[in-house]
Amino acid sequence: MKKKIKLSNFKIPQLKLVKMPKFKGISNSLKSFYYTALSSFIIILSFFLTPKLVVLKNSFFVETIEVKNNSKSNLEKVLSGQEVDLEQDDELDSFQVFEDIFQYEDIPSSTVRLSASTIKQLFKDTKYNLKDVRKNKIVKPVNLELLPNEMKMIENTKERKNLFIQIVLPLILEENSQIKLDRKKLFAILNRSNNSSSEKKWLNMKFKQYGVKNGDLLTLKIRMDEIPASLAIAQAAKETGWGTSRFALEGNALFGQWTFSGDGIKPKGIDDNKSHKVMKFQILQASVRAYFRNLNTHSSYRDFRKFRAIARDNDEKLDSLILADYLDEYAATGQEYTIILKKIIEQNSLKDFDDTKLLPNSELIKKII
Repeated sequence: MKKKIKLSNFKIPQLKLVKMPKFKGISNSLKSFYYTALSSFIIILSFFLTPKLVVLKNSFFVETIEVKNNSKSNLEKVLSGQEVDLEQDDELDSFQVFEDIFQYEDIPSSTVRLSASTIKQLFKDTKYNLKDVRKNKIVKPVNLELLPNEMKMIENTKERKNLFIQIVLPLILEENSQIKLDRKKLFAILNRSNNSSSEKKWLNMKFKQYGVKNGDLLTLKIRMDEIPASLAIAQAAKETGWGTSRFALEGNALFGQWTFSGDGIKPKGIDDNKSHKVMKFQILQASVRAYFRNLNTHSSYRDFRKFRAIARDNDEKLDSLILADYLDEYAATGQEYTIILKKIIEQNSLKDFDDTKLLPNSELIKKII
């Protein structure tokens, strides 16, 4: 089954100036030397103390974090023959994990839904077609917010599939591109002995987004990772009937994720005693991000993440046909579901898209710079 997305004021010590004693019988030149030496000492002392006081003051304002790197302890376990638990298993705070996805709900609901013919012309005008993508491995950053209502009226199966892939591929690559940037930043932070306040705040944000409660860097590294485009396309195709389902057209739900609370679409024919609904989203990108976050955090997909991490550690390419085997808990049909996913990937040559690159849009360029 689909898893639910469930100053203080710091006072700097005042340096008191010592009142100069009167020295009778001492020449003016000696007095001048005494004053100069004492003043110099006070100035040097203030320069020495000020940076330390500023750092101490800042520590009261910067949100502190405790991070853990279990690499050494895990290595010792491996050498002693013990089984290593690569990832912690905390209960997820659904609001924190999906907070950035909920923000998509602020987008006006009056988003224009383009017709299939208009979308096809847009792709033609931008020279975006799957034949070139398979050859050149470059995808145009055409980000559509809604599927066309005519998806189910496209009788030619190949044409309908191609249009669906063209729509969802840039959205999937956008998420993978962002995760790739985040991993790069994470590794840069790990390679530094001291981190800035902005880096600590960024880590805190990522710990929340990926449901890491105790600052475990190893768990964050395992969860913050990409999903092969071929696997994501296959799941979206399976869950929506290549973009023709009611959930996809009415709720922009590309991956059939369930919710037991809040807004959603109730499946037809469901028993009255069943309370689940299919999550709906304001735009397609929100659905894609929720899917990525779900696979990267939910306990049902620990094995998926485990074998993805093993592939990373062995410098292997992420293979969707292997990873699909660890998604048997995504649907009630279990192992049968994974077999269907692999057939979709193979029959439609979806692995051709795993090494494609999304041309950066202006927002992504800003992040890279």
